[in-house]
Amino acid sequence: MGVLRHEPMKPETNLLRELPSVDRVMSHPAAAPLLERFSRPFVTETLRDLIDELRQAIKAGHGLPSDRLQDESIITDLEKKLARAARPGMVRVVNASGTILHTNLGRALLSEAAAEAASLAARHPVNLEFDLHRGKRGQREDAIESLLRELTGAEAAAVVNNNAAAVLLGLNSLAEGKHVIVSRGELIEIGGSFRIPEVMAKSGAVLREVGTTNRTHPRDYAEAIDENTGLLLKVHTSNYRVVGFAAEVELKDLVAIGREREVPVMEDLGSGALVDLSKLGLPREPLVAERVAMGADVVTFSGDKILGGPQAGLVAGTQGWIERMNRNPLKRALRCDKLTLAALEATLRSYVQSPELLNEIPTLRAFSRPLGEITEGGRRVLPLLRDRLGPDYEVELVESTCQIGSGALPTEEIPSKGIAVSGRGMTAEDVARVFRGAEPSVIGRINSDRFILDLRSAGDPESLVPNLPDRQRPL
Repeated sequence: MGVLRHEPMKPETNLLRELPSVDRVMSHPAAAPLLERFSRPFVTETLRDLIDELRQAIKAGHGLPSDRLQDESIITDLEKKLARAARPGMVRVVNASGTILHTNLGRALLSEAAAEAASLAARHPVNLEFDLHRGKRGQREDAIESLLRELTGAEAAAVVNNNAAAVLLGLNSLAEGKHVIVSRGELIEIGGSFRIPEVMAKSGAVLREVGTTNRTHPRDYAEAIDENTGLLLKVHTSNYRVVGFAAEVELKDLVAIGREREVPVMEDLGSGALVDLSKLGLPREPLVAERVAMGADVVTFSGDKILGGPQAGLVAGTQGWIERMNRNPLKRALRCDKLTLAALEATLRSYVQSPELLNEIPTLRAFSRPLGEITEGGRRVLPLLRDRLGPDYEVELVESTCQIGSGALPTEEIPSKGIAVSGRGMTAEDVARVFRGAEPSVIGRINSDRFILDLRSAGDPESLVPNLPDRQRPL
């Protein structure tokens, strides 16, 4: 059997002379298949980068065998570099983190109907702003407004690209240049250090704080109203809870004050629920329909949290105020594209029409899956995991809890089951790295120095069996 030997190292100057030109490599027959797969400018620029990396390595004194500089070897390295560069930045992962609506992993999964609607809108022309009955230009939000009115009982509705945008649009439309009265206990911060006072400042409205961090009373609002007041704002503290010696003003009381003093009332519900979560064994969240019925002039909420749809900011309220928001030039800057609108319409249509809503909306299905079903799935997947990982790993079914995530019901945990994975001589982070290296990546969590795969957030238990490339396979 022959022994593969590299040529001996050569002096730096000689190695630099042996570097081929870009044109020579590009004209090599072995490069032809790459030019069939990728554009010539992309291949050329990537090849320049590769040759420059080799040049810098030689100058830095890193010993390179001269056969690494042969055209065929460079083309082999070029193919690998092109494949890495062509890999999309957004790839599929398995969410076994124990957080159902994980912001970093894309929040709510779309239903099959919503995904199909978005795919149709992406692949074909659609009547986005065309009235097929009249043969004239139509309104892009008509179908969604109709569904939202039916689901919430509101006189009118609108949609923008997320709930922060809905709040911004509401503040700017209803109270630009005027005072907006809000409790100090409701000046929330959401993800990414995005704060209500900062949104208000950008809207052109002027913040007027009342009450204290833990206690605000109806008289605090009433006494703060003057000729400069444009809006009373209530913010649902969906991502934290104030307990103990605390008091807040209920929406019905705030509406009564607003009606008496002729000041509109807006509520930012944050997550926003269209169904009663207490029927799923979760604490009750305010229903949008209830807040509308209490008399809020404008209610804003998210599409991609508890509702289980695409990212969107939904607005329900009285006709006059919603019309003012729709006429605002900001509305166009904040509007949704056709893919979002298609997926959102399909999601809302499921709420109105589906007899199997809990099974049809993935988010609601994750909330409501019976623990026995989750346990059985974990038992079924344990031998598959053991077989895939090999004898140097231990896996066991353990108790777990799941968070809803994305700021919704932050203090609540849903009973779940998890699979704890440990490897001989490995830390929990080492094990996590192995699973992240799978295709698709499996994202778990580390708890008390144990790597846990949560079965409720993952959905399909077999998705937890990692497909490991050879370079990642445990020894």
